[in-house]
Amino acid sequence: MPQFGRYAPPTHTLVHLSDPHLLAGGERLGGRFDVDASLERTLAAIESAAERPDAIVVTGDLADLGEPDAYRRLRASVEPVAARLGAPVVWVAGNHDERPALREHLLDAAPSEEPVTGVWDLNGLRLIALDSTVPGWHHGDVDAAQRAWLTEILREPAPHGTILAMHHPPVPSHLPFFDILELRHQDELADVLRGSDVRGILAGHLHYSLHGSFAGIPVSVASATCYTMDVASPAESVNGMDAAQSFQLVHVRPETITHTVVPVVDAVPAEVFSPEWVARMAALTPDERLDAFSRKPGR
Repeated sequence: MPQFGRYAPPTHTLVHLSDPHLLAGGERLGGRFDVDASLERTLAAIESAAERPDAIVVTGDLADLGEPDAYRRLRASVEPVAARLGAPVVWVAGNHDERPALREHLLDAAPSEEPVTGVWDLNGLRLIALDSTVPGWHHGDVDAAQRAWLTEILREPAPHGTILAMHHPPVPSHLPFFDILELRHQDELADVLRGSDVRGILAGHLHYSLHGSFAGIPVSVASATCYTMDVASPAESVNGMDAAQSFQLVHVRPETITHTVVPVVDAVPAEVFSPEWVARMAALTPDERLDAFSRKPGR
């Protein structure tokens, strides 16, 4: 795409999706939500997005019950798409996941209860996966050992900065009952992050898109691929709905990071802008382009 404004194209692009909640054998979640079909529609939209991401980040609740078959089926769906896009997959553990099965069936690692963490160098952009799960519980935490590990990694800044990926977002929820399952030890984590090169935090868990900040760092929560929350309802009566599934395109520039919510819908867009239109705009000078596209009719 030509540069029409002040910002150059992004140096890095990430695909951020969350909460597929797959079940063994392709079972419907709660007997209602066809989570496999929703994931497949999301992956098809990702592959058709004309973006070649530097990584695909899936921020947790990969399997609803932590079943080995669910992880195997998730891998069989996502990894071929990632391979065609030439992007690594970053699997982040969520509260519905089980560390031993995740390690064995997604990471080809020995099963254990050790936190599922990792560091990726994406052409100078550092991506760190934290494990905010607490075995046997649904609330979140980043314990002292992980915080010490993170402190050591962040001592050396990365050329393009660092992005953290975790499941439990360190921000308040629109739904008060979700705060029961919030991330613990947030003050201690904030102490680790202040003054570091962390530029953004990617999270999931809430099943709806949300943006906030933590320790002065932008936080972006991706909606779920399985089902979303009807946040138009009063907070105390919000429930899941099979609609509004989406993923996010994360564009990293030296000046800023943007998070674009991409809805996964069956809709035919209007044919207003086209490659030919872009080519015509690109052939104009900046002043001609401004006159052609910005000036209101009759002015």
